[in-house]
Parts: sequence; C-alpha cells; structure tokens
Amino acid sequence: MLAVATNGFVLGATLIIAIGAQNAFILRQGLARRHVFILCLICALSDALLIAAGVAGLGTLIAGNPGLIMAVTIGGAAFLFVYAVLALRRAIRPSALVAAAPDGGALSLRAAIATCLAFTFLNPHVYLDTVVLLGSLSGRYGGASRAAFGGGAMAASFVWFFTLGYGARLLAPFFARPGAWRVLDLLIALIMAALAVGLLASLYP
Repeated sequence: MLAVATNGFVLGATLIIAIGAQNAFILRQGLARRHVFILCLICALSDALLIAAGVAGLGTLIAGNPGLIMAVTIGGAAFLFVYAVLALRRAIRPSALVAAAPDGGALSLRAAIATCLAFTFLNPHVYLDTVVLLGSLSGRYGGASRAAFGGGAMAASFVWFFTLGYGARLLAPFFARPGAWRVLDLLIALIMAALAVGLLASLYP
C-alpha cells in the first residue's frame, strides 16, 4: 500500500512541479507575503478535489467530450493573455515596483482568491493532468490501493504548494530590489503569454 501511495506521490509531483500560471502566481504572492496560507490551501484542495474526481472515474467522461475541452481551453487562454498584460504593465510602471511592498497591486483577499481559482479551473492542463491522466492511471489499482494512489498524488500537491508559497521568502533579500521585481514580472508575462499561445495551438494539431 505504501508503495502505491509513493507512486501516486511521485507522479503527482512530476505533474505539479512545472513552470505554469498557478505556480507563478503563488511564487509572487509568497514573495509579497500576502494571503499565502489561504492561497496555498486553495490550490492544494482544488487539486485534491480534481484528483478525487479523476480517481472516481470522471477522467474518462471528460476525455470523451472534446467540446468541453475546447471551451475550457479558449477560456483559459483568454484569461492568461489578460494576466500577461497586467504583469507586463507592472514591470514597466515604476509605481508597481515598490520594494517595501512588492505585492503586485496589493490584491485584496477576495481578489487574490478569485485570481487563484481562475488560474486553477480555467487551465485545461489541470484537468488533463489531475482528472484524466491521474484518473486513468489509478484504474490500474482497485479498492484501497486506488485510494492510496490518489492520496499520494494529493499529498504531493499539498507539499509542493506550501513549499513554494513559504519557501519563496528565502528569496526575499534578492527581491528587495525593484529591478528584481521588474525581471520577475517580465518572466511571468512571458510565461503566461506562452501558455496562452500553447493552449490555442493545441486546438489545431
């Protein structure tokens, strides 16, 4: 049982630990030390919910509905483009680069939660990774072993997001300089734009 849970943990980690919109957002909030706990918890719980749905069999249903996948893909690409523009504006506007409060516009808790949820549920890859892929792979197991596999993948999500959110503080001395925030926001803008283009390109293989 432990070996199965470990397999789920390792596979879940390999899918989660990648440069993406959600991770970039958590990194920036972690550096700014704003709403870190609640945002990390939302990301981890969202992944857990999707993984549970996949393990329960929803992955097969979504994989067979190309219309749903297309709608989520277009919506996710549009959202990423908008966030890329906002990140670019922060990078080129001096007023957005105050080192004492590098908070990306001082998002309120409500706005931060809404943004976090959008990054999570408007990203088609999160469904492909958690619901479809992990859900399909969990089909190799039965009963308690299948639950252990899903539990391992969920644990990987909790470990990663809280490590990213709170570990970002170790980089705080580097980001005490406004120029460092300019570079970070430029990278975030490029990542978001590239992800949006990639999503749209995936519609035309």
